[in-house]
Amino acid sequence: MKITKDTIATLQLKVADAQGRLIEASKEPQALLVGGYGNTLPAIEEALMGQEAGFQATLDLPVDKAFGPRDESLTRSIPKADFPPGVKVGGQLEIREGENGEFRRYHVVKIKGPQVLLDGNHPLAGVALKVSLKVMSVRAASAEEIAHGHAHGEHGHHH
Repeated sequence: MKITKDTIATLQLKVADAQGRLIEASKEPQALLVGGYGNTLPAIEEALMGQEAGFQATLDLPVDKAFGPRDESLTRSIPKADFPPGVKVGGQLEIREGENGEFRRYHVVKIKGPQVLLDGNHPLAGVALKVSLKVMSVRAASAEEIAHGHAHGEHGHHH
């Protein structure tokens, strides 16, 4: 079966920076609902389209095809006194902002004296990536998976 919109591709993934330093490697295969659901980078979906089980590739993704450039306007400092207890460096915090009151996720970068430094960029923003992938299997997605926008079951999302 070929990978098309609304199929589940089960992948073995390895992500490194452009210099080949390993960032992440999946221990277990990951099930991915393909078709523009935001479950992976568009460049990865493009490479998978029309492929079958056994397909292997290494994708060199420049910053604009990976998580985009860093946006320094997404860094901020808040007083430690306003900071929720229990969150530490490496933790995350959602802050409501903007005209529509939408939430943005910030990563706690540093606690410096009375200030907490936050970064709203994706941790891999500004990093060119080398993504190695192997398609382990391909199957049709169920109506429930399509409605939920992600894979279920083995190697997928569990409710």
